[in-house]
Amino acid sequence: MDIQIDSREKARAIRKIIKTFDEQGVNHFSSKLLVGDYMSLDNPRLIIDRKQNLQELCGNVCQQHERFKKELVKAMQAGIRLVILIEHGPDINNIEDVYFWKNPRKHEVRWKWESGKRKKYVVSAKAVDGDQLYKSLCTIRDRYNVRFEFCDKKDTGKRILEILNEKNDQ
Repeated sequence: MDIQIDSREKARAIRKIIKTFDEQGVNHFSSKLLVGDYMSLDNPRLIIDRKQNLQELCGNVCQQHERFKKELVKAMQAGIRLVILIEHGPDINNIEDVYFWKNPRKHEVRWKWESGKRKKYVVSAKAVDGDQLYKSLCTIRDRYNVRFEFCDKKDTGKRILEILNEKNDQ
């Protein structure tokens, strides 16, 4: 198997993924991809877009919505099945688990001094929580034929290989 890695992936962030590829004897090279981050030359119609956690995905879906939507449309128009692989950890294993996710930005409490008294405040009460993100992901899945997969950071390289080795009919 030969895997093309998007040249915009940061070397430090993918060190363990590259190590997994090398241990499995998988050839890989960096070059810019139309969309996503990882593609097998054996099946260029299946591409993985890696996200480091739900907060990054949340930022893409909410704050960078137009840019993210353009990438999804571009993939659809090119006949590419996009798999978004989120390295969130053991507590999120499927899209349904996202519903119960608590966004740390929404629930982070800090203290500040105001008029000589200590006052509690929430960092970003407007931040999107799991139920809202879940609904958005379901819409994206259905509208743009995107698949969401989840893994622990230590298993990312292995999951990329498993997904890229799937039959073309998925």
